[in-house]
Amino acid sequence: MLPQQDRLLVRSLGSASVWTHDASCFNLLEASGYRTQAAVGVWGTTRFGNIQVGFEHPIEQVRLAREMGMFETERFIADCEAAFAADSSHKAIREVVARAMSEPATVLKSLGEPKRAGSQTLFHSDSLTILNVIWAPGMMVMPHNHRMWAVIGIYSGREDNVFWRRIPGEPNRIEAAGAKALCEKDTMPLGSDVIHSVINPIDRLTGAIHIYGGGDFFAAERSEWDSLTLDEHRHDRARTLRMFEQANARYEASLRTLDG
Repeated sequence: MLPQQDRLLVRSLGSASVWTHDASCFNLLEASGYRTQAAVGVWGTTRFGNIQVGFEHPIEQVRLAREMGMFETERFIADCEAAFAADSSHKAIREVVARAMSEPATVLKSLGEPKRAGSQTLFHSDSLTILNVIWAPGMMVMPHNHRMWAVIGIYSGREDNVFWRRIPGEPNRIEAAGAKALCEKDTMPLGSDVIHSVINPIDRLTGAIHIYGGGDFFAAERSEWDSLTLDEHRHDRARTLRMFEQANARYEASLRTLDG
């Protein structure tokens, strides 16, 4: 028997096998029914959080992730695509997101600890977009709409949403209509006509998965409302990018102050 730190943990499923050199996951894998065995030929490797795993066949990547309750980005995207193909509303995808958010630590390990505010595109098509959104501490996003449905899932931190409605007789202005705080593990759908603003009220970065369906998120004509006057104007992507950079500048300055 090889020393524990050098063991290859293998489980045969048909003609396929799974292995890892990572001793830190030895007990976890063995408890799941995996056994130690000599090395086998490997189709490829991937990383689930901090665990490096190899496969003789690609289907084993999916099986191991599901059995060990781990978040794997490519599998998550595939599950979202399948859910959307089965039901073009938000309902099926909400279930996929809720399942992933039920284990926020595994999502965090897979996507990486947030370092700065920004929006990373994980998947984009003309009808479905999946983003990894990071909000800086204290960051506020002005009221805006999407003109398509959305599902939001929080895997780190907190995101507070304020909901708005158009004022009768003043079609270009809005008023507050409600609010909801989203914490780790929370998932929330938004209808295609929803107007909301977002704030990260805590003193650390917040990480969230945002999914938009029923249209091309980057091509859609959307509106946003001035934070001071609440007047409507066309969404300005360049302004949004500047907002993220300004939030990062404030966040990084606060870190330097703490270090000093």
